[in-house]
Amino acid sequence: MSAIDNYKIWSTDPYFDETTRNELLAIANDQTEIEDRFYKDLEFGTGGLRGIIGAGTNRINVYTVAKASAGLATYIVEQGEEAKKRGVVICHDSRHFSPEFAQIAAQTFAFYGIKVYLTDELRPVPMCSFSVRYLNAFAGVMITASHNPPKYNGYKVYGEDGGQVTEVAAAAILENMAKFADVRTVKYMDFDEALASGLIQRFGPEIDIAYTDMLKKLVIDEEAIKRQANMSVVYTPLHGSGNKPVRRILKSIGLNNVYVVPQQELPDGAFPTVKTPNPEDPAALSMGIELAKKVGADLVFGTDPDSDRLGIAVRVVKDGEVSYKALTGNQVGLMLLDYILDSKKRLGTLEENSFACTTIVSTKLCKAVCNAYGVELQETLTGFKYIGERIKVDDEFGNKHYQFGFEESYGYLSGTDVRDKDAVVAAMLVCGMACQSQDRGETLIDRLNGLYAKYGYGFEQAVSFTREGKEGLEKIKNGMISMREELEACKSAEDAAKLIGGPKPVAVRDYQKGVRYDFSGGEVKTTKLTLPKSNVLLYELGGDKGLDWACARPSGTEPKLKIYFGVYDADEKTAADRLESIKAQMSTFVENKLG
Repeated sequence: MSAIDNYKIWSTDPYFDETTRNELLAIANDQTEIEDRFYKDLEFGTGGLRGIIGAGTNRINVYTVAKASAGLATYIVEQGEEAKKRGVVICHDSRHFSPEFAQIAAQTFAFYGIKVYLTDELRPVPMCSFSVRYLNAFAGVMITASHNPPKYNGYKVYGEDGGQVTEVAAAAILENMAKFADVRTVKYMDFDEALASGLIQRFGPEIDIAYTDMLKKLVIDEEAIKRQANMSVVYTPLHGSGNKPVRRILKSIGLNNVYVVPQQELPDGAFPTVKTPNPEDPAALSMGIELAKKVGADLVFGTDPDSDRLGIAVRVVKDGEVSYKALTGNQVGLMLLDYILDSKKRLGTLEENSFACTTIVSTKLCKAVCNAYGVELQETLTGFKYIGERIKVDDEFGNKHYQFGFEESYGYLSGTDVRDKDAVVAAMLVCGMACQSQDRGETLIDRLNGLYAKYGYGFEQAVSFTREGKEGLEKIKNGMISMREELEACKSAEDAAKLIGGPKPVAVRDYQKGVRYDFSGGEVKTTKLTLPKSNVLLYELGGDKGLDWACARPSGTEPKLKIYFGVYDADEKTAADRLESIKAQMSTFVENKLG
């Protein structure tokens, strides 16, 4: 069916509510907007849906959420009566229409006779993952668009292990969704009737208690926290779902001086005080920093709307002037990795056969840290679901012991009762690490510099090229195709030297084809990669320690092509300068491909 045919149905059929019809009638003369809203169905990827809120098949709304839920419900029914009885956990954050989307999903599952545990208020991603495992549910749904701008929302699906749904299950759900090509065929039960029948059950306080009790078992160096209990910290939930669980755990571990940014404390899907509710952007912490200056706080941190990402800024005093320095996800992840392994080693609680996880686009200094403590480092593709899978395979069903995992995009996880990134446990760990550092008479900046002095300097950055709409997605797709074609055309090391107009790649990994091209000799040599296939190109660029790299990867959640960089050197200035050079050259190369 064409975009205009779909538009006519949605804008005239009484099946759709009056608000939806009026929204569409208002764009009757805007063919570009009609095309963008209806040229395709909102895509269901391995993590679920994410899109702009609005009317249309390529938008997220109660109808597309119900369709996704019908696809998931059909999949659950296919697994048998036990799966239906175990049911689905549904949580949501503070975004526009999150409660409404959660409710229509619950009603859809109920129509299929599937038990639903529906949160009684907003709760974050980690608590959704935890609840699936705690309630022994068969699946979970989190209504969120994470750190995206306010116009977005999403529908994230979890499997029975609490991890993001597998690619096999996602494919089956997508196949079932195709049976509901016409969203008017989706059925759902009356909400009050489903509540009265017990098919929908509200849950809440018991999960708060269980989750907090679980987190307290993951505290590192309790004595240091007790001695530094009066350390002053500032927290901002950025109008999201982290407010209650973060404050609850910090109170539980004994921190006495936790200040919350009042203007950003309460839930608000418009996120009115920030350009974007993303703690990766230091500007998102600006109100927290202003409060920290007033109260003399040592640490500022913030969580995104679904509280799976954490950003921090640390107090710095130079020549009597106080400022706050934002740290990157790689820097925080590196410090937390060392903090956990070092503390457990000293306390005698670091198990044999332990492992940590990170991603192929995260700092390469992790390897040196893990080697120092005799811990295996596992690298995965980008996306925390892959770290969750390693926990399942090697810890839950294997003989190894998971210690910590993180990705450069400010996502961290300790413990195995949650299988997605968890900004609540990260907040607890960062505060504990700050207490330990203060107990030693140092700052977190001192701690970071100590790691650089020991393992070498590492600088990582990422830049994004945004291309909106149907045309933008085509540009990103074609840009990756062009880069791949040029790579495959390289027949020698000399050809590779011209590949990106900058440093000569030692090798290039094409994860989509599952091949590594080695240019270190005169002839090109290829070997197979072991990680799953993904639309990623990683350029190995050598450097002082042989670890420099650049990586091109389309975002799975936004209309962006993301380029990552990492440079490592014994000398700080040399590393920083080389990073800027590589970033400029690689960015020019990629931008030319996108047009």
